[in-house]
Amino acid sequence: MRGHLPDENPGFVGRRTELERVSAALAEHRLVTVTGVGGVGKTRLALRAAHRAAELYPDGAWWTDLTPLDGDRLLVALVADSVDLSDHTPGMAATGLCRRLAEERLLLVLDSCEHLAEPCARLVTELLAAAPGLTVLATGRRPLGVAGERVVALDPLPPAGGDALELLRRAAGEEFTAAGPAGEICVRLEGIPLALELAAAQIRLQGAEAVRDQLGTRFDTPPSARFDLLAHTERVWPSRHQTLRAAIGWSHELSAPLERLLWARLSVFRGPFDLASATAVCIGGPLNRATLPGALDGLVRASVVRPPDAGGRLRMLDTIRAYGATWLDRTGETGTVADRHAAHFRGLARRGETEWHGARQLRWYRTVDAHHTDLRTAFDRLLRTDPDAALDLIGSVAFAWSCRGRLREARDGLEQALLLSGARGRSRARALWALGVTLVLQGEFGPAQEVSERCAREARYTEYTEGTEYAEDAGDAGNAGDADGAGRTADHGRPGDLTLDAAALAGLLALTTGRPMAAHVVVGHVLDAAQGGAADSAARLRCHLVGVFALTGLGRLGEARDRALALRDLCEELDEHWARTALEYQLALTGLLEGDPASAAGHARAMLAGTRGLGASLGVALGLDVLATALAAAGDGARAADVSGTGEAYWRSTGGPRRGLPGLRALHEKYTDTARATIGEPAYEEIFVRALTGLPQDGLDRALGDPRQT
Repeated sequence: MRGHLPDENPGFVGRRTELERVSAALAEHRLVTVTGVGGVGKTRLALRAAHRAAELYPDGAWWTDLTPLDGDRLLVALVADSVDLSDHTPGMAATGLCRRLAEERLLLVLDSCEHLAEPCARLVTELLAAAPGLTVLATGRRPLGVAGERVVALDPLPPAGGDALELLRRAAGEEFTAAGPAGEICVRLEGIPLALELAAAQIRLQGAEAVRDQLGTRFDTPPSARFDLLAHTERVWPSRHQTLRAAIGWSHELSAPLERLLWARLSVFRGPFDLASATAVCIGGPLNRATLPGALDGLVRASVVRPPDAGGRLRMLDTIRAYGATWLDRTGETGTVADRHAAHFRGLARRGETEWHGARQLRWYRTVDAHHTDLRTAFDRLLRTDPDAALDLIGSVAFAWSCRGRLREARDGLEQALLLSGARGRSRARALWALGVTLVLQGEFGPAQEVSERCAREARYTEYTEGTEYAEDAGDAGNAGDADGAGRTADHGRPGDLTLDAAALAGLLALTTGRPMAAHVVVGHVLDAAQGGAADSAARLRCHLVGVFALTGLGRLGEARDRALALRDLCEELDEHWARTALEYQLALTGLLEGDPASAAGHARAMLAGTRGLGASLGVALGLDVLATALAAAGDGARAADVSGTGEAYWRSTGGPRRGLPGLRALHEKYTDTARATIGEPAYEEIFVRALTGLPQDGLDRALGDPRQT
């Protein structure tokens, strides 16, 4: 089934009536909002309702968790990412998302809208107008206020009913009777699920009677004395929110001093975190490397921190995180801990960039992806406090973001940091290079040309050493981005990595605009001057890669193939994944041009396996195009139609039209016409449309599988 929904929480209890109300509302209304106090179970109910309704939507049910956002600037990007739209197009942020959803019938769930209610309302209004088959299920503490919205207000579980007691029993792992202390606990906590879970954690530690007595002592005091630290402005059930705040405050009081300190400091994390990140950000004073793990275990036992997932990542619910943030502010540490958080993730970004070239590339690529939310949080903090450091951070991760399909986000961050930072040198040159690559991938060739020239000048400035120059002209290379004289280095005047990357950018721009000779000249000139081998750095390898594609474009196919095979062997030795997939693409293209479709198909499948592992939707789309072309050239029209339809689905997920090197586009059109003629237009269209409207992942699996299985 298409779509993506998180797994359901096994602790879901009751809510049969509420579930029916939400299901009935979804059947009749295009916008349904579940409202209620924090911790009442809005997310669980919405998730259960979405799983239940998913099969009614041909294009699936898709989940967007809005809690990581600290503002609306990345709202559209997050929603787009949640529906598998890697929007590679420039222009208005919502345009690609509207285009992606316009002809589909799907359910979009927007969870935790309360802190972005107005931006969410504007976006939902725009999406519903553009996509008549779209239904939106939202959760928040108040309605969005959009015309046609159906609101389902969610109350706590009946305190004296069986559902509240059952939730407490499951969470505590004990059997209870309604007449005992557990029943009194349910009543004291007014049936609020999150409050019951916190109480269950204490029952596991102290027993039900002790918890009942503690709640009695605390909750018999006036509300103003229970928990008055958070001044929320919720419009829904303020008295019941006092109960939840009191329950959280009670859990806070029961925590050990080190646990309370850690709780406060952990509130700076917007996304999941691991022990290493928690240690780097939160140590200080009595919290040190020896004491922090124990304090963290205590917070997990108390259900303040959710247990680690399969990847070892932990998280706090937003309501609990907000309470910790209030205590952090009261201690006066908010700025200090936020700065440590930003410094940690800046360091993580730099390590990821440093280890991109080699055996740890895939590990760091996935690490950067897993910590994406907190990298963004750190970047936003540095933009306000240290723009030069922000430039360094975004320059370190932007290429990985672009590979992952986050082109709009990478471009936005790079342009902001370049505008606000006055830093010269390596950080600026690297950021300009990353921005240039992003613009090329977006098809923005005019702006990319200007950025390429700026990148070359910054590289030349940075790598200049008094008395040594590297400024020879390189024929037509000036038209390819001014990388011909891009570098002067301290190493006897030889170009360094900044110059090499400037040349690679200029060459990439030349290739994508149909000028392979310019690409060949610019990278060849710089590589000759730089000396050294392709394995010496990622920048050298990128230059060699552009050189191979330039040879292909010039028709020097045998030379291009031999160099590509040698570079691929080198990548295998290095365990380098990104360049290896690009080389498989080039070898597939060479096979097509040499009239060897079987070889081309094999290399295309190798490229697809690599790009799938990298989560690069643009790379998958390119690989499917070359595979479809190879199958059509081999006379397998039916499989060519199937792969081409899947490719179209992936292209649509990028938000733009088919792209690729000019030579491949021409071959694809030629052999597609041949395949249509071979099996007949009606048969081709039927297979193509079936693949286009099916699950893209299934189509990719078929493309990578044994031809006899299709």
